[in-house]
Amino acid sequence: MRHEKAGRLLELARLLASTSEGLTLDDMAERLGVGRRTAERMRDAVRDVFPQLEEVDDPPTKRFRIPAGLDGLFQAPTAEELAALAAAAETFAQQGAGARAGALRSLERKVLSATRAAARRKLAPDLEALLQAETIAVQAGPRPFEDERVLSAVREAVMSLSTLTFRYEGGSNPGRTREVTPYGVLFGRANYLVAAEGEGGPRNWRLDRLHEVAATGRPGSRPPGFSLQDYADESFGIYQDDTEDVVLRILPASAEGALRWRFHANQHVEPQPDGAVIVSFRASGMRELAWHLFTWGDQVQVLGPARLKALLIEQIEIARRAHATETDAAGA
Repeated sequence: MRHEKAGRLLELARLLASTSEGLTLDDMAERLGVGRRTAERMRDAVRDVFPQLEEVDDPPTKRFRIPAGLDGLFQAPTAEELAALAAAAETFAQQGAGARAGALRSLERKVLSATRAAARRKLAPDLEALLQAETIAVQAGPRPFEDERVLSAVREAVMSLSTLTFRYEGGSNPGRTREVTPYGVLFGRANYLVAAEGEGGPRNWRLDRLHEVAATGRPGSRPPGFSLQDYADESFGIYQDDTEDVVLRILPASAEGALRWRFHANQHVEPQPDGAVIVSFRASGMRELAWHLFTWGDQVQVLGPARLKALLIEQIEIARRAHATETDAAGA
């Protein structure tokens, strides 16, 4: 058997060992990017090597899994995988995401401690070379607040389907104690708890304004069908307000960049005969979108909505007033 085929079979074995509910043939085909018949042949080949492969009835189909996992011999990490893990931890640390950076570094130690000594010695030179040759470019921006105690309390409430209490130093009544149903956390340029208070819908609460956070033990689960990803995708950034249809025209000189750029998760990109690109999507968060559009300079034209155009003009006027000298003002 060629080396490539052996690698693909090992990849499938790892997939089957990493799932508790098992994978159908269609799942295997999708994850490996092959046809169903090929997935079936690969499953049979894996069964020959790993007779512990288990078949689970799940009418109208069947699922397959390797319930006891794989021996460490088949699980040694590569230098590229460890370098990527270290880079992700460093990225989180530079962004101020100390809790998630710590979790990744803990995972890195666990992976290395579970790796056989001979494999670690073999990996060391390549890993050191990659760590010295690759680094993270620091970008300007806020350092998101990420207190491990706050995140732990939120996660406890989410996992136990409990409501959450905290004193919130924000909003129209700062210092008021709230009891909410947590839906999840949005990580970004600032970090927010997504939660509903009482019978209201979900709203965003800044994590750095939460104090005395605790899970109550009282029932508080997300409504059926709620998707945190769908909720996040409604907005261009973090802020949630009225959802509007956005249409942008990127001029021909920047069209190539626009084709590789993601303005929104559900955007539609349409090249134009003159070389320009029309980007359209439906979202809220027009103020954040206006801030972003300034990075495109004169290469973007807002075709809609009117509120976005007005916000751009408003922000330009605010900047002009802030930077105008007394001489400018006198000559105006």
